[in-house]
Amino acid sequence: MQIFSGSTNKSLAQKIAKELDFPLGKVELSEFPNHELRIWVKEKKVDKEVAVVQSFAGDPNKAIIEFCLLVDALRRCGAHHIHAIIPWMGYCIQDKIFRPGEALSARVVADIIQAVKPTTIITVDLHNDSIQGFFSIPMVHLSATPLFIEYVKKNNSVDCVVAPDVGALKETTRIAHVLDLPLVIVNKKRDLKTGEVTIVSVSGEIMGKRALIMDDFISTGGTLVQTVNYLKDKGVKKTMVAVTHHLFVEGVQKKLAKSALDEFHITDTNEMPEEAKGTRLKPHIMSVSGIIAEALREL
Repeated sequence: MQIFSGSTNKSLAQKIAKELDFPLGKVELSEFPNHELRIWVKEKKVDKEVAVVQSFAGDPNKAIIEFCLLVDALRRCGAHHIHAIIPWMGYCIQDKIFRPGEALSARVVADIIQAVKPTTIITVDLHNDSIQGFFSIPMVHLSATPLFIEYVKKNNSVDCVVAPDVGALKETTRIAHVLDLPLVIVNKKRDLKTGEVTIVSVSGEIMGKRALIMDDFISTGGTLVQTVNYLKDKGVKKTMVAVTHHLFVEGVQKKLAKSALDEFHITDTNEMPEEAKGTRLKPHIMSVSGIIAEALREL
């Protein structure tokens, strides 16, 4: 099997190829003067079975089109089985319609992906499990949570698990049970007109504790920073955050560095840009290459 990569996460593609001892295929990615994308597979021979790695991050619109063009080019080069590895499924946050007149964006993107007919989709920590129902082709939905749990167990680094909101309650309850640690729930209210979220209380003992906050993604970082600072003000000794997907929205890394956050763990589902590497709070990165490689072996 050959591994091919789009432009958004070449380092992860290289790690997956190394894990499997498969070659990384040569692709030329460029743009015409009018900003239309141009894809050229430069391999003289393309295997019948290939994998394409592309996170829908950075500029997700460009990433999606680039992915579709690459899949089409590989099929025209003779690939019969094309496994789509999409570590971060862009638009998966938009999985519901909140106001009349809105698009069901996650469903639209699912239809776009399926239009180029990949054989299988491998993704990591979708925002909502129900998104799998938008796809009619086989999907492997992986979780990065075991990577974080293993780290916490090995380092004995926290005393409680924090559910940052009601939406995360189910998953954080499970994690707290696995780690045999007490669960703390952050209670919030949202202004329906402005969308502003305010913390009103915390359920559980936190004074002097080392708290683990886990979530599936971080975008603007506003809610996370608010939660971390609130916990510190209420007497938490240490705040550790573990997030699968860091979207690296401009300015967020600096915002996190100025907060009361002590320890920050992410995965490499999205590639870290250079401007995010020079801040005080450099994230500890855990690779999902191993679990993705294992999923490919089992296909």
